[in-house]
Amino acid sequence: MSEVENTDVSVANEQNDYVEDGKNKLVVKCKFCGSKILDKKSAKYIELEKDLPLMQQDNNRKEGEIQNEPITEFYHVENMYTFENIGFTHTVENCKYLSCADCDAGPVGFYDMDTKQSYVAISRIEHA
Repeated sequence: MSEVENTDVSVANEQNDYVEDGKNKLVVKCKFCGSKILDKKSAKYIELEKDLPLMQQDNNRKEGEIQNEPITEFYHVENMYTFENIGFTHTVENCKYLSCADCDAGPVGFYDMDTKQSYVAISRIEHA
């Protein structure tokens, strides 16, 4: 197998650890404080490309500059009342960023103001 094929297999295996029947297999928790964000089987796994601000910005960046990173794996939450514990920021470019309601860590995802749908970045949470 080539390097690319090995990478694809490891990503698929990793996804199997936390996705079952297209939904989150495990409870979704905050990486920092362990607060529960979503129950098992409450959100749909999707692939979508979205730039989110880094959770920790570099202190040496230019004033007012926001550092972003592209995220491609999310849990799609259709109804905001599905969340066990989530915070919403003020509106930025037609979306609100999601944060942990207990420790304010974030953004862990975003809420689209047009569609009224929420997306939790899998790389920014823990599974338990």
